[in-house]
Amino acid sequence: MKNVSFSKSESYTPRNKKEKQFIQALTSIQTEHEMTSLLRDLLTLPEIEEFANRLEIARLLLEGGSYEVIAEKAGVSTTTVTRVAHWLYKGCGGYWKTLNQK
Repeated sequence: MKNVSFSKSESYTPRNKKEKQFIQALTSIQTEHEMTSLLRDLLTLPEIEEFANRLEIARLLLEGGSYEVIAEKAGVSTTTVTRVAHWLYKGCGGYWKTLNQK
């Protein structure tokens, strides 16, 4: 992994009861099978693919790839890579925590 750091500059708090219940539903998941089932019920296949793609872009950024190369590998624009990079390095920490657990 590239020697980079995370600097939290964003925050998020559930804005209403529905958002809080959604987060509680996600945190109640105990197995990969349960998460797979919920995501498939909740999202379309293209949405699942898009979220997986964003996580892959973040992983490639941590490896130190150029935005142009990452965009080509992921089949997205450099604008998308830039957006993911913002949330990776200066967002709420979700990408950072998830990808740095390995």
